[in-house]
Amino acid sequence: QHVEHVFGVMGNGNAWFLDALERRTGAHYWPVRHEAGAVVAADAHFRASGRVAAATTTYGAGFTNALTALAEAVQAHVPLVLVVGDEPTSGPRAWDVDQIALASAVGARTYTVGRTDAAATTVIALEHALAYQLPTVLAIPYDVARAEGGELSTGVALRVPAPLPIDGPFARAAIARTAQDLAGASRPLLLAGRGAWLAGAGDALGRLADAIGAVTGSTALARGVFPRPEYDLGVLGGWGAEGAVDLVQRADAVVVLGASLNQFTTRFGELFAPGTTVTQVDVAPAATHPHVGRFIRGDAALVAEALIAELAALGAQPSGWRESIDRAALLRRDPGDHAAPDGRLDPRSAAVRIGELLPEDRVVVSDGGHFIGWANMYWPVAAPDRMLMVGTAYQAIGLGFPSVVGAVTARPASTVVLTTGDGGGLMALADLESAVRAAAGRGLAVVWNDGQYGAETNVYGALGLAPEPMLIPEVDFAALARAVGAEGVVVRTLDDLDRLRTWVAEPESERRFLLLDLRISPAVVAPYQLEILHRTR
Repeated sequence: QHVEHVFGVMGNGNAWFLDALERRTGAHYWPVRHEAGAVVAADAHFRASGRVAAATTTYGAGFTNALTALAEAVQAHVPLVLVVGDEPTSGPRAWDVDQIALASAVGARTYTVGRTDAAATTVIALEHALAYQLPTVLAIPYDVARAEGGELSTGVALRVPAPLPIDGPFARAAIARTAQDLAGASRPLLLAGRGAWLAGAGDALGRLADAIGAVTGSTALARGVFPRPEYDLGVLGGWGAEGAVDLVQRADAVVVLGASLNQFTTRFGELFAPGTTVTQVDVAPAATHPHVGRFIRGDAALVAEALIAELAALGAQPSGWRESIDRAALLRRDPGDHAAPDGRLDPRSAAVRIGELLPEDRVVVSDGGHFIGWANMYWPVAAPDRMLMVGTAYQAIGLGFPSVVGAVTARPASTVVLTTGDGGGLMALADLESAVRAAAGRGLAVVWNDGQYGAETNVYGALGLAPEPMLIPEVDFAALARAVGAEGVVVRTLDDLDRLRTWVAEPESERRFLLLDLRISPAVVAPYQLEILHRTR
């Protein structure tokens, strides 16, 4: 009644569940090839659509294979339901492990169904996932799996808490003081994160920015949340343009809505100038960064509306600051060279060219690794639910290919573009076939192939650690793609990217999944990695 898509790998523990899914429900089952991929696909589906999906695995090894992806969903506050087989009610067998303890260790609650309460327990698990924005595990004991669950009630409504209200005199006083700061500011700035997008605050944020004439910016997971791009600096922090970051230093009043202010957004604490008044709005219990001078706990949309009302009562006027900026100059980035000094492809110029060729209606899914900066810096997207970074919350790699499956089911009319590295690409290779099968004709992958674990080389290699464990022999990803039915193209020069141009122009029915194997230089380092190196020395 509440889930349209289920992603999984079948086994002894979930065979009866999958049989019932196929024969008795309208939900669509998408098989993947690794259990982590099942959770990743359900995770990506929510990020791209806002709709909860389910993943399913067998017990034991199938469940433990999924733990990294489950930990990522917990860290990223992604609601999903993982349906798993579990030990029989009579007790564990030799191959069983304490799955409840393992799920709890990564932060996920487990609900175990019985013969008479399966439907009610399922609804509770869904409600928990949505209420706390976390994944839940729905466990089916092996001896219960083939039992009949009885009649199901129809139209069961999920009860999810309302948005966190502005509660108490302290919060109201903080809003009043923040409105006074904004009304008196000469250079106001609004910074929004993924929490603002999930709160549906985009329209209210736009009106708040208009009321005070604020320049706006976002985290990587919230790009496009503000409705006035002509005054928006895009992603700030480590992936921001230098000119934009310099402008942020001039802001005299900053309000951060729905962003945790992590080390990447704040450039390790150096994004804002000393003395700047920083107000944070979040549903967290307390401020999440020491530079926050005022904290307002509440839903981003509700707080934005309250600030708008206070500003109107004060008779506030726009500052005029945003009309004075040259946005195009501020957002200018290094276009790179056609080739790096070592003769290999410069990832910056490749990113620029790919960004020019990609279809406008696109969803970008990103694996983790050094390369993550190139797509974030050079490929704009239309809205926060069109840049999916599965793995970054838990700093995991190897979750890229199954992300395509979740995104393509969430956005069936869009082109899904994966950006991944050679290290993460090899780790996720089991689900290359899944991505090719699910996104045939409207999916493509860009593999930044530099023969190394770049994030480690750029930091620990530069610190003098032995480089050999950080290196990867060059792999022909184009050939691997062709082996599972995709079209693979080795890209050594910018001219080789012309195949992307012709692929985009072809009818969807006539093209295959396209994988671009970019043989890039390992010597070109993204600016955000240089920041990390500076802080690690």
